[in-house]
Amino acid sequence: MSTSPSPAPPASWLPLDLLFDNPVFAGGAGLAGLGAAAAISRKLVGTGVSTLKRRLLLNVEISKKDDSYEWILKWIALPRPQTGFITSRLTRVNQMSMKTARLQSKTGQGQYNFFLQTGYGKHILRHKNAFISVNREKQSSYNMQTGEPHETITLTTLYAHRHIFEDIFGEAYALARVAQEGKTIMHTTNGTNWQVIGEPRKKRPLNSVILDAGVKEKIADDVKDFLAMQEWYVDRGIPYRRGYLLHGPPGSGKSSFINALAGELDFGVSIINLSERGLTDDRLAQLLQKVPARTLLLLEDADAAFVNRRKMDPDGYNGANVTFSGLLNALDGVAAGEERIAFLTTNHIERLDEALIRPGRVDMTVRIGHATKYQAAEMWDRFYGDIDEDGKGRERFLSRLEALGLFGDQLPTSTAAIQGLFLFNKGDMNGAIDMAEGLIPKIYEAEVAVGVKTPA
Repeated sequence: MSTSPSPAPPASWLPLDLLFDNPVFAGGAGLAGLGAAAAISRKLVGTGVSTLKRRLLLNVEISKKDDSYEWILKWIALPRPQTGFITSRLTRVNQMSMKTARLQSKTGQGQYNFFLQTGYGKHILRHKNAFISVNREKQSSYNMQTGEPHETITLTTLYAHRHIFEDIFGEAYALARVAQEGKTIMHTTNGTNWQVIGEPRKKRPLNSVILDAGVKEKIADDVKDFLAMQEWYVDRGIPYRRGYLLHGPPGSGKSSFINALAGELDFGVSIINLSERGLTDDRLAQLLQKVPARTLLLLEDADAAFVNRRKMDPDGYNGANVTFSGLLNALDGVAAGEERIAFLTTNHIERLDEALIRPGRVDMTVRIGHATKYQAAEMWDRFYGDIDEDGKGRERFLSRLEALGLFGDQLPTSTAAIQGLFLFNKGDMNGAIDMAEGLIPKIYEAEVAVGVKTPA
């Protein structure tokens, strides 16, 4: 029986057979397949790990722009045995950074406080029963105005322990409040943002600022009444903000009173100098829209928005950049901020426009002028009341000031000048009386010298 030959394979198969029969090609194809399989496996593993992380872990990112950034940083750095109610501890520290703060010294000499805080990098924190990864890092982006790089702190823990963050932020805030207790926080501008000036200052008692009879009580009572009536404003659709204008000569106590009032209310102070070089209308509007909570807004040199304060400098600067309309819009324009207590100060009220001094922008105008007999007497009692038991020294001092004409319009003196006299004669009331003539304004002495005025 004869067999027929097998049919020949198609010609198109021959190259593939030849290629796979080639050991070099077959080996390369095998390696490529293994590489592809490994790549797919890595991708699947990476996807699986990423999915697992999303399901099991929780990240909380805190920007340096947020108030809680400093709270958390200090909370992590505090020595745990001294905090009492905190049971967390750092289990691994890769890097620390130095924080230096200047302290107020009774001797007048510079004193500093040094302490280490969590540096940049990754750390492991154990709080109660939860392990938390702490990653502090600088971002590649930076503030275009200051050149300062952005910073973040990222806290990572198991999703099942997500409620631990409420406890952490609560403790961090409580510690911040304790550290600031009895102190006033000062804020200043940094571009279009606010930043804290140095360390919190010890609160100044309101009774330490001596204004004319009833002046500080009048302002303080009005501010407290405003703070207690927020719901009343909201119910009637009235913008919840209040403005005060304090005017008078330099050294009369305008800024000191505002700082003391902030301490009385447990507020901070946010300061903007309207004569600052480079302060524009847009920047002022942005700053007033985000004034730090529970602060008194202090706008110094309000007259700078109406006239230039000085002639053009050699570098071309010609006074403040804030305009009259820009100040008005920032105070009560469409985009003006709410929940704000603003104090404007000026040494030259005659330069202000009536459009500024109206309800809604300025609700109360108060003159804080030259020292009066009442103020001089109150200041004397504060400095020498413990040694001038019968009050005869005070009567001699007041009579001396009256004889020099320092309580009238001709030779007005300031409370700052009287305080300077008392500070120079600490515990020496007779020395203060003998040097009272030094309170005569220097400008008057110059006018007498050139014959413009005759001695009093």
